[in-house]
Amino acid sequence: QVRLVESGGGLVQAGGSLRLSCAASGEIFTRDIVGWYRQAPGKKRELVARITSGESTNYADFVKGRFTMSRDKNTFYLQLNSLKPEDTAVYYCNVYRSWGNYDYWGQGTQVTVSS
Repeated sequence: QVRLVESGGGLVQAGGSLRLSCAASGEIFTRDIVGWYRQAPGKKRELVARITSGESTNYADFVKGRFTMSRDKNTFYLQLNSLKPEDTAVYYCNVYRSWGNYDYWGQGTQVTVSS
């Protein structure tokens, strides 16, 4: 099945940047939806960005132009700019396949933003 491996997280100061990568193995279908989510301590997992089957990109309101999601075949990226301490979270790559109720997740990569 689909295997997702995130990388690129780390510790940065406020205002800094990181580029997260998600390497996907297995079959990714046209109708699958790929995205990035994050989960901060004590908080629910929330959507950061998502690319639909039509290759349109949706962003959460808190992104406000600071983040950019992109895709190159089976590798997904999330460019994080102008990072704030409240962006501190574990960031997860996701592939959602609605027709079979498949929901694939990576192990997550930690992003920590110091003030």
